[in-house]
Amino acid sequence: MPFEFTKLEIPDLILIQPSVFKDERGFFVESYKYSEFYDNGIKEKFVQDNHSKSSKGVLRGLHYQLSPKAQGKLIRCTSGRILDVALDIRMGSPYFAKWESIELDDASKNMLYIPPGFAHGFVVLSDIAEIVYKTTEEYSPEYDRGIIWNDSELNIKWNIDFEPIISRKDSNLPDLRDAEINFIYGE
Repeated sequence: MPFEFTKLEIPDLILIQPSVFKDERGFFVESYKYSEFYDNGIKEKFVQDNHSKSSKGVLRGLHYQLSPKAQGKLIRCTSGRILDVALDIRMGSPYFAKWESIELDDASKNMLYIPPGFAHGFVVLSDIAEIVYKTTEEYSPEYDRGIIWNDSELNIKWNIDFEPIISRKDSNLPDLRDAEINFIYGE
């Protein structure tokens, strides 16, 4: 099988390790294959691809879109290294307000699947990082929401020893308790 799928502590989050075929010319990786993802619990179809490039210390997030335009995401770091964070914001979930973080990098080529109902963010740990990710819904500005990255009640461990670079938009996001969310666990 070209992929290894590992459920994280929050079982709806899935770490994916693709097979990497290397030789003297370089490497080849299948980064997505619908049938294998489907057989391993990732049944959504992806409808949009995004690509971002950021400098060391840039922190983006925590972002999500409300239902009915909620986005599942398949995150991949194609250059550099990031700490990726997913926060469960599904009302009634046994993992509500819990988060997981995982390093994604270009060397391991690992990926993280984040289903709808989670807020997502990342911080760049290398000099530069490029992130490519698929989404299960197109970007919809009217449903776009977020949660402040340093919400003291969440206590997310970003594992950084520097003040991150935050956009004006992201620095004005609310705490989870004041955020608009409409996700119900199991729906």
